[in-house]
Formats: sequence, structure tokens, C-alpha cells
Amino acid sequence: MNVARASAPDFSVVVPVFDEGEAAPKLAREIAVAFAGENYEMIFVDDASRDDTKARLIALKAEIPQLRVLGHRKNSGQSRAVRSGILAARGGIIVTLDGDGQNDPADAPRLAKTLAAGPETLALVGGERVKRQDSSAKRFASKVGNGVRKRLLKDTAKDTGCGLKAFRREAFLRLPYFDHIHRYIPALMLREGYEVAFQPVNHRHRETGVSKYTNLGRLKASISDLLGVMWLQSRARNPQGVDEV
Repeated sequence: MNVARASAPDFSVVVPVFDEGEAAPKLAREIAVAFAGENYEMIFVDDASRDDTKARLIALKAEIPQLRVLGHRKNSGQSRAVRSGILAARGGIIVTLDGDGQNDPADAPRLAKTLAAGPETLALVGGERVKRQDSSAKRFASKVGNGVRKRLLKDTAKDTGCGLKAFRREAFLRLPYFDHIHRYIPALMLREGYEVAFQPVNHRHRETGVSKYTNLGRLKASISDLLGVMWLQSRARNPQGVDEV
């Protein structure tokens, strides 16, 4: 047995953060409580924050031995930060949460364990936020965007904007990478022949910091991304498995 693999954690919790100096330490402590007793690691990826986010996380490493801190040299966005964390992760199951604290870490182990107990064909268990604690404008834009995406991509997801997801690392690394991929993981998993599932999760008010997205900014990116994923789906050919003979 490979010693490195045998000693690897069961779960790698990946959290992208940008200018979340107030929220990140509290979130790290909540994750530690949620995963207490589990074999896990926690990876915060600082996306070249302009505040003291990275310094405050580094100071927590003595308190939380499972915590690892990665830092981008240049701001590259949420999807790239998530991918950097996944590439560095040692666990076979990845759990992602948004760094603003609105995802409830208490829900994370349930999604991870559901995935671990499922068949290998099940590659993702995504969260679907109930009672969203966002502005009415943001909720409306999300509802419209999710509806259009679901209809065109047939990805069965009601809420791909939820940052709380559990998925198999190997399956993710098979997907074509592009910026904003985090919103299209279910569709791309299905494209590769995997199964996906969803569970309701809690959603909380943002207590500190400000949102890094606007409705107009999301719309502009979503149109090109949606067309791109539709093209990828149209060019997919699935062999339904590979046998060595």
C-alpha cells in the first residue's frame, strides 16, 4: 500500500478567500468544530487579498493543526482559488465552502459522508440553499439564472451558486477547466458520465465584508460561460466505461 495514500485524509475542505480578514478565522474555527473527530485537512486559498486575511489565517495554524494556507501571488478569481486548493489537496473527497461565512460548515460533513457512502459513479453531492439570506434583487437574479441554466444544460441542479459542495477529487480533475467553472460542475460531471445529487443546506447572513459579485457582472460572464458549456456538451462522446482486455 502506498504510504502517502494510506496516511491521506478522508476529506479535504477547500475554502477560497479574498479580503475576508474578519470572516476567515471564524469560519476556520467553525470548520474545525464541524469536522472534529474526522480524518480531514482544511485548505484556505488566499486569492491575493489586500487586507490581513492571509496573516490572520497563518496565525491560526498553531491552533488548528489541520489548517493549510495557500496564497496566490496575483488575484485570479474564485474558480482558480478553488482549483489551486484541489490540486494541493491530499484527500479523495473535496468539500468546498465560500469564504464569506454564509455557507454553514455544520452541513459539510453530511454532504461529504453521503458522497463517501455512495457508489463510485456518484461524483458530487451539492448543497441547495434554503431560506437564502441575500437581498431580494440577488435572489431574483439567482432564480432566473438557475432556471435558464437548468433548462438549457439539463444539469438537474436548482442552485449551482451554492459554494457548499462535496465531490470526488479525481472526477473534478477530469473536467475541462475555465474561469467560473464552479457554477457548472454538476453539468460537467454529468457530461463525463457521473451521477450527481443534491441536499438542502442552511444559508446565513453575511456578517462582515462585502460581496465580490454584482448581478450585472454575473450576467456578463454567465452568457459566454453558458454557451461554452452547451458547446462542450454537444461535443461529448461517452464510451460508457473502459475495459482492459
